Amino acid sequence: MRLIALMSTAVFAVSCAIAAQAKEALPMAADPDIEHKTMEISKELRCLVCQNQTIADSHAPLALDLRREVREMVAAGKDQAEIVEFMEVRYGDFVRYMPAFKASTALLWIGPFVLMAGALALLLFNLARRRRRAVDERSPLSQEEQQRVAALLADSASSEKPNS
Repeated sequence: MRLIALMSTAVFAVSCAIAAQAKEALPMAADPDIEHKTMEISKELRCLVCQNQTIADSHAPLALDLRREVREMVAAGKDQAEIVEFMEVRYGDFVRYMPAFKASTALLWIGPFVLMAGALALLLFNLARRRRRAVDERSPLSQEEQQRVAALLADSASSEKPNS
Protein backbone atom coordinates (compact mmCIF):
# COMPACT_ATOMS: atom_id res chain seq x y z
CA MET A 1 0.00 0.00 0.00
CA ARG A 2 2.84 2.40 0.88
CA LEU A 3 4.54 1.54 -2.38
CA ILE A 4 1.45 2.47 -4.36
CA ALA A 5 1.13 5.77 -2.47
CA LEU A 6 4.81 6.53 -3.03
CA MET A 7 4.56 5.74 -6.74
CA SER A 8 1.43 7.85 -7.20
CA THR A 9 3.16 10.76 -5.43
CA ALA A 10 6.16 10.40 -7.72
CA VAL A 11 3.94 10.29 -10.81
CA PHE A 12 2.09 13.40 -9.62
CA ALA A 13 5.39 15.27 -9.00
CA VAL A 14 6.70 14.37 -12.45
CA SER A 15 3.46 15.43 -14.13
CA CYS A 16 3.57 18.78 -12.26
CA ALA A 17 7.15 19.33 -13.43
CA ILE A 18 6.20 18.54 -17.03
CA ALA A 19 3.22 20.88 -16.82
CA ALA A 20 5.43 23.67 -15.45
CA GLN A 21 7.91 23.20 -18.29
CA ALA A 22 5.09 23.13 -20.83
CA LYS A 23 3.81 26.43 -19.45
CA GLU A 24 7.25 27.97 -20.07
CA ALA A 25 7.38 26.73 -23.66
CA LEU A 26 7.72 29.64 -26.02
CA PRO A 27 5.13 30.14 -28.71
CA MET A 28 6.86 30.00 -32.06
CA ALA A 29 5.83 31.49 -35.35
CA ALA A 30 4.53 29.08 -37.96
CA ASP A 31 7.05 30.47 -40.44
CA PRO A 32 10.69 29.53 -39.59
CA ASP A 33 11.96 32.73 -41.29
CA ILE A 34 9.83 34.90 -38.99
CA GLU A 35 11.05 32.96 -35.96
CA HIS A 36 14.68 33.30 -37.10
CA LYS A 37 14.31 37.09 -37.56
CA THR A 38 12.54 37.33 -34.22
CA MET A 39 15.41 35.59 -32.43
CA GLU A 40 18.03 37.73 -34.22
CA ILE A 41 16.27 40.93 -33.15
CA SER A 42 15.69 39.53 -29.65
CA LYS A 43 19.46 39.07 -29.25
CA GLU A 44 19.86 42.85 -29.53
CA LEU A 45 17.30 43.73 -26.87
CA ARG A 46 18.00 43.58 -23.13
CA CYS A 47 15.63 41.90 -20.72
CA LEU A 48 14.45 44.73 -18.49
CA VAL A 49 13.95 42.32 -15.58
CA CYS A 50 17.18 40.30 -15.77
CA GLN A 51 19.30 43.20 -17.13
CA ASN A 52 22.26 40.98 -17.97
CA GLN A 53 20.47 38.81 -20.52
CA THR A 54 18.90 39.43 -23.87
CA ILE A 55 15.19 38.78 -24.29
CA ALA A 56 16.20 35.81 -26.46
CA ASP A 57 17.95 34.21 -23.46
CA SER A 58 15.57 35.23 -20.67
CA HIS A 59 12.54 33.32 -19.43
CA ALA A 60 11.11 36.26 -17.46
CA PRO A 61 7.45 37.00 -18.24
CA LEU A 62 8.32 40.47 -19.55
CA ALA A 63 10.94 39.00 -21.89
CA LEU A 64 8.37 36.52 -23.20
CA ASP A 65 5.95 39.40 -23.84
CA LEU A 66 8.62 41.44 -25.60
CA ARG A 67 9.59 38.49 -27.77
CA ARG A 68 5.92 37.98 -28.66
CA GLU A 69 5.64 41.65 -29.56
CA VAL A 70 8.79 41.46 -31.71
CA ARG A 71 7.39 38.35 -33.41
CA GLU A 72 4.14 40.19 -34.20
CA MET A 73 6.04 43.17 -35.65
CA VAL A 74 8.19 40.89 -37.80
CA ALA A 75 5.07 39.12 -39.03
CA ALA A 76 3.56 42.56 -39.83
CA GLY A 77 6.52 43.23 -42.13
CA LYS A 78 8.54 45.69 -40.01
CA ASP A 79 12.30 45.54 -40.40
CA GLN A 80 14.90 45.25 -37.65
CA ALA A 81 15.68 48.98 -37.47
CA GLU A 82 12.00 49.88 -37.05
CA ILE A 83 11.48 47.32 -34.31
CA VAL A 84 14.60 48.34 -32.36
CA GLU A 85 13.67 52.03 -32.70
CA PHE A 86 10.14 51.27 -31.43
CA MET A 87 11.56 49.47 -28.41
CA GLU A 88 14.01 52.32 -27.71
CA VAL A 89 11.26 54.92 -27.84
CA ARG A 90 9.08 52.84 -25.58
CA TYR A 91 11.67 51.62 -23.02
CA GLY A 92 14.65 53.96 -23.47
CA ASP A 93 18.27 53.39 -24.51
CA PHE A 94 18.68 50.76 -21.80
CA VAL A 95 16.61 48.25 -23.78
CA ARG A 96 19.42 47.85 -26.31
CA TYR A 97 21.98 45.29 -25.24
CA MET A 98 24.64 47.33 -27.07
CA PRO A 99 23.43 50.96 -26.86
CA ALA A 100 24.09 53.22 -29.83
CA PHE A 101 26.82 55.84 -29.45
CA LYS A 102 25.16 59.21 -28.90
CA ALA A 103 25.33 62.06 -26.40
CA SER A 104 23.18 60.31 -23.79
CA THR A 105 25.22 57.09 -23.92
CA ALA A 106 28.69 58.56 -24.48
CA LEU A 107 29.66 57.96 -20.85
CA LEU A 108 28.88 54.26 -21.26
CA TRP A 109 31.26 54.00 -24.19
CA ILE A 110 34.02 56.43 -23.15
CA GLY A 111 33.86 56.03 -19.35
CA PRO A 112 35.84 52.78 -19.09
CA PHE A 113 38.65 54.18 -21.25
CA VAL A 114 38.78 57.39 -19.19
CA LEU A 115 38.98 55.36 -15.97
CA MET A 116 41.71 53.16 -17.45
CA ALA A 117 43.72 56.20 -18.57
CA GLY A 118 43.32 57.77 -15.12
CA ALA A 119 44.47 54.59 -13.40
CA LEU A 120 47.48 54.34 -15.73
CA ALA A 121 48.40 58.00 -15.10
CA LEU A 122 48.16 57.44 -11.33
CA LEU A 123 50.36 54.35 -11.60
CA LEU A 124 53.00 56.19 -13.66
CA PHE A 125 52.94 59.14 -11.23
CA ASN A 126 53.47 56.85 -8.23
CA LEU A 127 56.27 54.96 -9.98
CA ALA A 128 58.04 58.23 -10.88
CA ARG A 129 57.67 59.51 -7.31
CA ARG A 130 59.07 56.25 -5.92
CA ARG A 131 62.00 56.43 -8.35
CA ARG A 132 62.76 60.05 -7.33
CA ARG A 133 62.64 59.09 -3.66
CA ALA A 134 65.08 56.20 -4.26
CA VAL A 135 67.48 58.52 -6.12
CA ASP A 136 67.29 61.09 -3.32
CA GLU A 137 68.12 58.43 -0.72
CA ARG A 138 71.21 57.29 -2.68
CA SER A 139 72.64 60.79 -3.31
CA PRO A 140 75.76 61.74 -1.34
CA LEU A 141 75.53 64.13 1.60
CA SER A 142 76.15 67.79 1.06
CA GLN A 143 79.22 69.46 2.67
CA GLU A 144 77.04 70.93 5.43
CA GLU A 145 75.42 67.54 6.15
CA GLN A 146 78.84 65.84 6.31
CA GLN A 147 80.10 68.40 8.86
CA ARG A 148 77.00 67.94 10.98
CA VAL A 149 77.40 64.13 10.95
CA ALA A 150 81.07 64.49 11.92
CA ALA A 151 80.11 66.80 14.81
CA LEU A 152 77.44 64.41 16.05
CA LEU A 153 79.85 61.48 15.90
CA ALA A 154 82.51 63.47 17.75
CA ASP A 155 80.02 64.43 20.50
CA SER A 156 78.91 60.83 20.76
CA ALA A 157 82.51 59.56 21.00
CA SER A 158 83.47 62.12 23.68
CA SER A 159 80.45 61.35 25.83
CA GLU A 160 81.24 57.64 25.79
CA LYS A 161 84.85 58.04 27.07
CA PRO A 162 85.18 57.45 30.81
CA ASN A 163 86.61 60.29 32.86
CA SER A 164 90.12 59.53 34.10
